[in-house]
Amino acid sequence: MTDVYRESLALHKKYQGKIKIESVIPINNRKDLAVVYTPGVAEPCRKIAANPALSYDLTWRGRTVAVISDGSAVLGLGNIGPEAAIPVMEGKAILLKKFGGVDAVPIVVNTQNSAEIVSFVRQIAPSFAGINLEDISAPRCFQIEEELQNIGIPVFHDDQHGTAIVVKAALVNAAKVVGKPYESLNVVIIGAGAAGLAVAKMLLGISCLANVCQKIPRHPAVGSLIMVDRKGAIYAGRTDQNVYKQAIAGVSNLKKRQGAIGKTIKGADVVIGLSAPNLITGAMVRSMAKNPIVFSLANPTPEIMPDVAKKAGAAVVASGRSDFANQINNVLVFPGIFQAVIKGRLTTITQEMKLAASEALSNLVKKPSPAAIIPDPFTPHLADYVARAVLADK
Repeated sequence: MTDVYRESLALHKKYQGKIKIESVIPINNRKDLAVVYTPGVAEPCRKIAANPALSYDLTWRGRTVAVISDGSAVLGLGNIGPEAAIPVMEGKAILLKKFGGVDAVPIVVNTQNSAEIVSFVRQIAPSFAGINLEDISAPRCFQIEEELQNIGIPVFHDDQHGTAIVVKAALVNAAKVVGKPYESLNVVIIGAGAAGLAVAKMLLGISCLANVCQKIPRHPAVGSLIMVDRKGAIYAGRTDQNVYKQAIAGVSNLKKRQGAIGKTIKGADVVIGLSAPNLITGAMVRSMAKNPIVFSLANPTPEIMPDVAKKAGAAVVASGRSDFANQINNVLVFPGIFQAVIKGRLTTITQEMKLAASEALSNLVKKPSPAAIIPDPFTPHLADYVARAVLADK
């Protein structure tokens, strides 16, 4: 066990988790009690009963979101169950508060039945201003999110869209560093789960529902893109692909290249790992085009360690870890997204809003360099900046 794991375990045990609830109104005497509870509390109840929208103004609903998981796809640990997912959901909640000023409640559900999760989220929606779905396995996560887009509050699967927003922002700046037009990049994505498919859609400039994809007007796209899953390259006509992979197959890998990672990565300008540890080798990096860009984003162990990728000739390297340069992490964007949800009382988060968030992130790096293609998570007012960009496209 390394020091960071040992320290984390000790802190979780010492504090019995990472969050707690405190009253924002002092309760020091019987009068205070009468105001915050009975009989005084009856008046806000009557007002909300007459106008449910007042729940945003008179309760925590107007500043609080839920972070919901079934524990089926937690970090790089896989399907470890709801109880084991709690530490990550607590972490998500404190990051929302720390970076975005948004109150959040971690909730894990003891089911991996998609219909039951959809029903559960619908039932608790009146308690929150937004829902952050987290660590739910693909392809179930796509169906769950799609079916929850009409519940009156935003439902945002951060593993998909948060990742895609940050990856695109980083890639735009990485392209500047290596002197290649973004629209010319030949990209290989390793992993066709929630994050991989969402990144593919973002980089291709498309929006998809189930098996139907359409181009987003005025949205730039990379030159070409190939996705690789456990069975090799995804392409139109390949069997054993779910509807979400089929949709991407129809708009990517137009030459229908086949084969595993080692074959498809040859000559690529960019490889983006969103899969599992140690899948990319130095030899693979050396087979790529001149000045290759390597994003190895598996956590906690990346597809290739940054020092190995650099030694193999990678011009720009990024990972998902905070102990390396160029951390591509959702914390750069989801606090700002949900701050916008709270401030704008949004009912949905559109693809245009996601694009605006991505552009805001990339624009914050005025002079991209090999070691700086994305803002630092501790950039002052980062969430405010992202929120403003999102609300400008409201």
